[in-house]
Amino acid sequence: MSNEKDDKEKVDEKPAGQETPEEGEGAAKKGLSKKLKIIIAAGLALVVLGGGAAAFFLLHGSSEQAQKEDQAKEAAAEKGKITYYPLGDLLVNLSGEGKHPNFLKVKISLELADEKDVPLIDAIKPRIIDNFQVYLRELRIEDLRGSAGMYRLREELLMRVTEAAQPVRIRDVLFQEMLVQ
Repeated sequence: MSNEKDDKEKVDEKPAGQETPEEGEGAAKKGLSKKLKIIIAAGLALVVLGGGAAAFFLLHGSSEQAQKEDQAKEAAAEKGKITYYPLGDLLVNLSGEGKHPNFLKVKISLELADEKDVPLIDAIKPRIIDNFQVYLRELRIEDLRGSAGMYRLREELLMRVTEAAQPVRIRDVLFQEMLVQ
């Protein structure tokens, strides 16, 4: 029996630095596996930290912007009471080349700088609505898509109402309802 033990010990003993092909691959896989795990963990950490930082800056920036807007509105309210003037519903046929006509129904209010201007707006309301109708009829359905389309529409209407309502100061054009069909 001692011979068998001695033979097994001799077989198990290998000169230093020599590995069987199977053991060499296993060690390489373990090393690769550890490196891969470290790289993945570092990548995930960067993504999580980057996302957290982006969320912080976006939320922090938007809260500062909201505070500035609130301060501006408060300052305007102190100067004169802000008044909203409803223009009512406008229904127009949009420009297009399709077989079926497209319609735009929009409900608009104007933000006036001073409530003393309401009688003046009452007097020129037909001119304002006419300017809006002429512009809206030339729009295509593509012009109204997305938030950029809404922004451009607001800016155009504000420019037109400001021009028509001189010397009354119009602060903004507000959409209460918009339906494109």
